[in-house]
Amino acid sequence: MSTPTIRHEISDHVATVWLHRPHRHNAWTGRMHTEFRATMAELEADDDVRVVVVTGTPPAFCVGGDSDALAGHADKGGYDTGLPAEPARPGVGVRPEFDDDFAWMLGFRTPIIAAVNGAVAGVGLALVLFCDLRFGAANAKFTTAAPKLGLPAEYGLSWILPRVVGVTRANDLLLSGRIVTVADTESWGLWNGVADDGEGALAAALDYARLLVTTTGPTAVSVTKAQIAHDLHRHDSAASVADSKRLLDEAMRTAEYREGVAALRDKRPPRF
Repeated sequence: MSTPTIRHEISDHVATVWLHRPHRHNAWTGRMHTEFRATMAELEADDDVRVVVVTGTPPAFCVGGDSDALAGHADKGGYDTGLPAEPARPGVGVRPEFDDDFAWMLGFRTPIIAAVNGAVAGVGLALVLFCDLRFGAANAKFTTAAPKLGLPAEYGLSWILPRVVGVTRANDLLLSGRIVTVADTESWGLWNGVADDGEGALAAALDYARLLVTTTGPTAVSVTKAQIAHDLHRHDSAASVADSKRLLDEAMRTAEYREGVAALRDKRPPRF
């Protein structure tokens, strides 16, 4: 069920989620934050959903915090997330390092793909970076924004951005807050695909989501996503190898694995 600030639909195991305040270029508010978490929790609990694509209702993806909300923080003299005391908790409980805003996306059951169809800034950029895969419109502008507002890096940008693009480029964007485009950063390792426009970015993200649905085992994808997130938080190659052997043993007892092997031997697409 869609909400006033978040729309979503499910088709062929792919959920598409729209940040939906187009009259404000999808600027982030406490209500949008609350409804985004609730929507994602609902989708995580739906076993029919195997991939989630997040985008914005045109013309923007998300231009960061709503200016009225930002002014309210100044008036109050402090920061308020706008979340209720007990918000929905998707992706939590996997490991403590994931149990906070946007970090929970690392623990989410399915891959989350960002389709950056237009401008993105601040908290919107944090959301994009915590996605597993990212497709963008070449002319879409983005910025960390915070230093130009007299603010530090927000919502884990100082953790995730260096891991995606490297420390040197992350320092550039985090310290300056300068505006760049998806095309400017096409070679940075930030994007899985760059399209001509917003419609193309969403189409590319949906195509990739359908690729996952039609060619890969859902449990294998979910487990692999978890392996990647866990290994980002530890420095122990031997533990990673040991875990992979245990997970391989578990997987080889499943109907999903039997179907994968049968499809390979029969030279046909798998039916997961």
